[in-house]
Amino acid sequence: MTSNSSLNPFYFQLTLFADYGPLRYLFFSLCLLVYMTIISANIVIIVTVCLHKSLHQPMFIFICSLSCNSLYGSAGFFPRFLMDILSDTHLISRPFCFIQLHVIYSYAACEPMILGVMAYDRFVAICQPLHYHSKMTFRTVTYLVLFAVLYPAFAVGFCVYLTVRLPLCGDKVHRLFCSVVQLSCVDITMNRVVGTVFNITTSVIPLFFILFTYLRILLVCRRSSSEFRGKALHTCLPHIVSFINYFFSLFFELLLSRFGINVNPVVVAVLSMELVIIPPINDPLIYGLSLPQIRNVIFRFLKIHKTIPAA
Repeated sequence: MTSNSSLNPFYFQLTLFADYGPLRYLFFSLCLLVYMTIISANIVIIVTVCLHKSLHQPMFIFICSLSCNSLYGSAGFFPRFLMDILSDTHLISRPFCFIQLHVIYSYAACEPMILGVMAYDRFVAICQPLHYHSKMTFRTVTYLVLFAVLYPAFAVGFCVYLTVRLPLCGDKVHRLFCSVVQLSCVDITMNRVVGTVFNITTSVIPLFFILFTYLRILLVCRRSSSEFRGKALHTCLPHIVSFINYFFSLFFELLLSRFGINVNPVVVAVLSMELVIIPPINDPLIYGLSLPQIRNVIFRFLKIHKTIPAA
């Protein structure tokens, strides 16, 4: 008879970590640099939007939400990851495993929801400019942000709850962060059905909605002047880049977590890190450098502080 402790191990072993000897300190330094870059870049965006009233507009509020989500997701991965690089044992407790599972996947689910909200904002601004201020009120923006954040959090929470209830055969997780549904000793059809519905509502629907809104925007730009077309495309370009980058990252993550493809461990490690590294770095750099409203405020702030004489 199988014991309860063997079906519900209190610790899981992350098997992708290896002993690299002195090289572990180099890897730790590089990953710490990446994490500090993510924190710094996103905090700059958040502080810039919060402190300057000229940026208190729906588009910049959504960009700020995107940066907050990046900080949230990277906080669920990097502290534990950095500790594992230096550690000789790579065990993660059952409670912390499911907390990390919820944080990383709710971060991943929030991203397309926020991108979908941003696409709607651009659609109204470009295709219905006379109705923009009546439609994108502060209350509407608040509701959209809350929905984009809370729905994925509750949906992922329910999926994690279903996973917690599963008896698990084994304690070896072949990932850089916790993902244990593949260890189930019983049929996981219920989990797969709920997970599929969840992925459709948080990823597939936003994907098609974004494609629809940008098709409408392109049709409007096609009938407009070259000056209007240039301004519209310049405003939308950062969003398109974030959209493409994120869904590529999400596609690889789904291949690993949902379909359990068997590939080289190095490839698994790289693909596992892409979702929690590329979007959090990409988003603030693209929006900070591409949108003149944010870029000008940041450069003006740096110029002012550069000209202040030292005490």
